Amino acid sequence: MDRVQQWHVYEITLHGLLEYRNPSKDVSVAVTFRGPNDERLEVDAFWDGGDTWRARFATGTLGTWRWRSVCFNADDYGFHLKAGSFECVPYEGDNPLYRHGPLRLSADRRSFAHADGTPFFWLGDTVWAGVQKAKLEDWQRFLEVRRQQGFTLIQHVLCNWRVFPQDSCGEKAYWEPAGAGSGIKVNPAYFQRLDAKFAAINAHGLVAAPVILWAIKGAANPGYTLPEPDAILLARYIVARYGAYNVAWLLAGDGDYRGELAERWRRIGTAVFRGRHDRLVTMHPGGEHWVADEFRDQEWFDFIGYQSGHGCAPEDWRWLVQGPPAQEWLKPPARPIVNLEPNYEGHIAYGTQYRFTARDVRRALYWSLLLAPTAGVTYGDHGIWPFPERRELPTDHAYSGESGPWYEALYDDGARQLQHLRSLFASLPWWRLRPAPELLAEQPGEADLGRYITVARSEDGGALLAYLPAGGSIRLQPGAVKGGSASWYNPRTGERQAARQEGDSFAAPDEEDWLLVIA
Repeated sequence: MDRVQQWHVYEITLHGLLEYRNPSKDVSVAVTFRGPNDERLEVDAFWDGGDTWRARFATGTLGTWRWRSVCFNADDYGFHLKAGSFECVPYEGDNPLYRHGPLRLSADRRSFAHADGTPFFWLGDTVWAGVQKAKLEDWQRFLEVRRQQGFTLIQHVLCNWRVFPQDSCGEKAYWEPAGAGSGIKVNPAYFQRLDAKFAAINAHGLVAAPVILWAIKGAANPGYTLPEPDAILLARYIVARYGAYNVAWLLAGDGDYRGELAERWRRIGTAVFRGRHDRLVTMHPGGEHWVADEFRDQEWFDFIGYQSGHGCAPEDWRWLVQGPPAQEWLKPPARPIVNLEPNYEGHIAYGTQYRFTARDVRRALYWSLLLAPTAGVTYGDHGIWPFPERRELPTDHAYSGESGPWYEALYDDGARQLQHLRSLFASLPWWRLRPAPELLAEQPGEADLGRYITVARSEDGGALLAYLPAGGSIRLQPGAVKGGSASWYNPRTGERQAARQEGDSFAAPDEEDWLLVIA
């Protein structure tokens, strides 16, 4: 009997006996897994070229698991009513994903946790083209550095899109046969070339957050151009192929899903995830688009992702600190809220020639973490997301400025300083932090948004955290401080120093950005 460690992927291979014109469309094979406590879970098998189908599954429940396949073409005995078993055995290593399991919503639905209840802090990196463009040895190196820097998750794209219209073999994720109404045909070889790099993300202790279909307007983006049935077919294939891994799905990337445009994506999401919804799902919207209301009633929509984007005008900052991300979190039902795309380090701001610095990045990250219940945030670097081997303009992104190379950007200041962000939140019950702007006696950001202070406090009042983006003083309401020691945390170095209280005020050490910690 096969033996598989907890939360590792177990793969079944099946071989069909009949020929099909469009296998991923014409054949449906489901595999039901039955656990030692009579658990029953069903996954779709996926076509992997020729006569081969595979099904992938992962579990944390120890003991003997049995499986049985059903083909909806019962005449194909290569698929229909095949059976087998494997034993799930303990995992004894130190990879947190295999120790604790895939992501779920926390008990209060405000943050993330592993399957065993261990809190998970979403600290993502944006590597949109990494899985597609990187050589495997480079990808392994990249992931190891990011793991050491404290990242917990990698956002990336799977299908061809505007930056990656085809792979090194000149192929896309699907073929488009001639003839009206013929539909796409999935290209397994394209995904086979990605499999090892996809699996490497989890092997390095990082959650994978793949965009299934890039959806911004443009002929190169399947989420925008594919007819709805083809979009569903391709998305279901991807979920079948990679859904056993520790993933958080971004169904669509960078698109406009507001108003009437949301209806298409509600239908696609329902078709892809209904009945097979055991990994978290959200949408990655365009810049300064808030789509929570469009998807709030969707069972498959687990958390709210948004993009504050790459503007540096006052109205861009205002959208973040005084707009929907800060104002909408109380609307039911409770869901985690994550800024999936704040300004990227080294990216040129919209309509300017200004390149975002590490300080700009820190401001967006800490603002995002404290203006809604803390769940996590994603970092981005202009030399990383397109994964360039040399300095170049990213494909179809001339306005963003030159980027790369990735192996230099890997150590940019903003990325290195994220270890201090991670350490700070690890020292606090971060999953209990809630926005507390009412604790401020005055808000310097009313006169100058660049000085906007965000403040959060734990539900029991035992911890308070405030971010001052440009030094100065913070004055709290009388009684806001309920004991504990006060210190200033330097987000550039991770160093702390005592914070002296004068009345209800604390003065930052200088005009750099600082965090006031009272715990």
